[in-house]
Amino acid sequence: MKRKFSHTRLIAMGYISIIIIGTILLMLPIASKSGESAGFVTALFTAVSTSCVTGLVVVDTATNWTLFGQIVIITLIQIGGLGFMTIATMFSIFLKRKMGLRAREVMVESINTEHIGSIMNLTKKIVAGTAIFEGIGAVLLATRFIPEFGWAKGIWYSVFHSVSAFCNAGFDLMGIKEKYTSLVPFADDAVVILTISFLIIIGGIGFLVWDDVSKKKLKFKYYQLHTKIVLTVTAILLAVPTVLFLIFERDFTNEGLGIGQSILNSIFDSVTARTAGFNSTDTAALAPASKILTVFLMFIGGSPGSTAGGIKTTTLAVIAMSTFNGITHRQSQGIFGRRLEKDAIHKASSVVFTNMSLAIIGIIAILAIQPSLDIGDIIFECVSAIGTVGMTTGITRDLATASRLIIAFLMFCGRVGSVSFALALMEKKAAPPVKNPREKITIG
Repeated sequence: MKRKFSHTRLIAMGYISIIIIGTILLMLPIASKSGESAGFVTALFTAVSTSCVTGLVVVDTATNWTLFGQIVIITLIQIGGLGFMTIATMFSIFLKRKMGLRAREVMVESINTEHIGSIMNLTKKIVAGTAIFEGIGAVLLATRFIPEFGWAKGIWYSVFHSVSAFCNAGFDLMGIKEKYTSLVPFADDAVVILTISFLIIIGGIGFLVWDDVSKKKLKFKYYQLHTKIVLTVTAILLAVPTVLFLIFERDFTNEGLGIGQSILNSIFDSVTARTAGFNSTDTAALAPASKILTVFLMFIGGSPGSTAGGIKTTTLAVIAMSTFNGITHRQSQGIFGRRLEKDAIHKASSVVFTNMSLAIIGIIAILAIQPSLDIGDIIFECVSAIGTVGMTTGITRDLATASRLIIAFLMFCGRVGSVSFALALMEKKAAPPVKNPREKITIG
């Protein structure tokens, strides 16, 4: 009997295939500036980080990889950001091939939508929107990078960073100034910082929100509940942390800076912590309170059906609302005048518990392997990996081979799990003919 893989397994196998191809290409001597193979673990780690749009690196992207290697990296980022099923669907459209029901179902699950009938039109919007936003970002960045690096390198850098930012990947080529420096050299450049921030936010709110806003324009009251929740939570998670970073960092990374530069740093710290992976200040030098806040933001991440990772903004909203209703003894799980489906809280709880459990397992495992590392740095690293963020306090390249493989596994789980693992846990199965007796237990 022919075995039929579930949609979740097909999605996971798709990402594994991309990672394998990326690893093989990055192991080629032509991909490394040394002229020698980068090695299996380095190539694998980089392939996982790129295809899972994370941004953690064990070697500097600009100084270690050739143009060929950098093209492989940005291609993996683009595929990982859009999702391989989106790419496959676009090929079907270009080749004018009909897409079967099963392929449509996998596509629907990969971007977390329920409208299977309009999936082809939505895919076209996703690809067109991606091209437009990345193009605008590249043009704006080019106004700064071409004068800095020249025409050829300036255009390439503009395209690379625009794609990396929109896909929330966090890979950069600024190592030519100083290794692992990210966007610190441009910390005072409002055009670069705000353009990257804009791309990160747009890529992180999700394709479903794009579709809804494009149809209903700026009429908020007519938006779908999903769109209202995403936009509201996103606004809160941008505004409140910006103020907190401004307060926490006044005697740390913002010390001695003017109010304008401090605000710009705080805005970027707030934006990039939610799965982007870039940094305009030294992450290791952040105030302790800022590091905790960053871990919280990394764990939350972006929104469903986007290029971002984390537990997602809608999950946070459902958990927060359920907790509030429990405290106030309200029975209705409602928001914006709408009642949520019954299993929403169960799905949200599954996502939070799964991501938290994987992060804790990774933390314990790395501590067991390398007890000399600071526990705070390991917590930061593991949450960054499971949230596919890419921010680090600088310990990534100090990790042992086994620890690197653990981080790679967390990145993979964060990308595939954020998209479909929680749904797999909630797959509907036939109800058993006999149910176990019910009994109350004490909670809290």
